[in-house]
Amino acid sequence: MNNNKILFIDTTHPCLKKMLEDAGYSCDLFTEKNRNEILNIIVNYTGIIIRSRIKIDKELLDKATNLKFVGRVGAGMDSIDVEYAVSKGVHCFNSPEGNRDAVGEHAIGMLLMMMNNIRRADMQVRQGLWKREENRGDEIKGKTIGIIGCGNMGSSFARKLYGFEANVIAYDKYKFNYSNEFVKEVSLDELYEHADIVSLHVPLTAGTKYMFNDSFIEKFKKNIWLINTSRGQVVNTDSLVTGLKSGKINGTALDVIEYEETSFEKLNSKELPDAWQYLINSDKVILSPHIAGWTHESKIKLAEILGEKIIDFMKRV
Repeated sequence: MNNNKILFIDTTHPCLKKMLEDAGYSCDLFTEKNRNEILNIIVNYTGIIIRSRIKIDKELLDKATNLKFVGRVGAGMDSIDVEYAVSKGVHCFNSPEGNRDAVGEHAIGMLLMMMNNIRRADMQVRQGLWKREENRGDEIKGKTIGIIGCGNMGSSFARKLYGFEANVIAYDKYKFNYSNEFVKEVSLDELYEHADIVSLHVPLTAGTKYMFNDSFIEKFKKNIWLINTSRGQVVNTDSLVTGLKSGKINGTALDVIEYEETSFEKLNSKELPDAWQYLINSDKVILSPHIAGWTHESKIKLAEILGEKIIDFMKRV
């Protein structure tokens, strides 16, 4: 068997395939094959390239007896059973460096829209309404922005906030001693105490699923604005709506929601409860369809960075 065969389960920028082929690998693009078809052929491959269409779980990994790596074109690894993969000697790669700038810029855009009532004002002007006092905004300067999760995405957002003259603080459960000119490391209790604006940049894990819930919201001393560009299920939508209704949450900007399908390409139309109806009808809410890291530039960078990691790894095994 050719031990240099790589299977592309999802579409990605063609530069990744070219990089791998130039390095001597044979690449098969089977982006339309379903899960059962993938299970039947996975034994033939030394590597898999994915985004989120098919989960790399125990069943698939057990079939992939010649697999050396899984490469995800993106940041999150929640579509891969990483622990089980590692236990079988399969290395897992992602490329969060490729879209961190895109996510940081998108979070800035959402913040400006939210703080200055841009969405509501735009809709009103299009309807012939000219409401200035009703749309008086709040400045970012002087506010305390609390970043939860200061990895690639959180630190990128912090850097891009620098010119706004805000007080940027961050809490990260797994990262320490990262204070710099852009952000100050704090405890979670300090973030609860001081934050005016909260931006979530954490992966989806058992520990972060529905992390932003009623008890979490109640711990903030001030009423807050919320940005979520991480994963939808980090936020309990019912709790978010309760906070918006009570005024504890001044407004929210969501690039991700808990009702996304696992491939993140569309909503799960069978599970859109009353909380979703509130979000889409509230002028306190800014929504976008999981596009924070979805720029023309990031599509290339995500692929190139992943390719570099895979080629470097395969030289050493």
